[in-house]
Amino acid sequence: MDQQKIGIFLKELRREKQLTQEQLAEKLCVSRRTVSRWETGNNLPDLSVLVELADFYDVDLNEIFCGERRSETMDAELKETLMQAAEYTEGIRKKIVKRMHLLFIGGCIAFLFYLTVLFLEPEQTSELLDFVKGMSLGISFGMVVVGTIMTSKYADRIVEWKVKHKIISE
Repeated sequence: MDQQKIGIFLKELRREKQLTQEQLAEKLCVSRRTVSRWETGNNLPDLSVLVELADFYDVDLNEIFCGERRSETMDAELKETLMQAAEYTEGIRKKIVKRMHLLFIGGCIAFLFYLTVLFLEPEQTSELLDFVKGMSLGISFGMVVVGTIMTSKYADRIVEWKVKHKIISE
């Protein structure tokens, strides 16, 4: 944040309203010296005063913080940036949904396999069959847990953590 630029912008806004520093100071219940410090960039107004200035000058707080009026090119750039962010977010969401569908299908297949083995249990069981039966039950239970978590309110936090730690590729 460039305090000098903000100060110059505040000075321009005051002059557009054809006010002296003294008159503006009276409207805001501050001293003329305080207004002077804002306009030279030595100090910045408190947030409550910034909100009041934005309303008074009919500008956005963002414009004050940038130290310039928002131009059409700035709006176009902002819109383009937001569209790119939305596309990126949508891409991540689609990847997660695709993975969830694959995991769900895998869990269903594992559960069907478990039920098949359970109801068609051969007379002689082997360690391998018990192992496969246990794995299929574990996989299907795991998919239920993962599905429950990913459809809960914590899913967004998990996705944010994964993106932050670059577990989900761009």
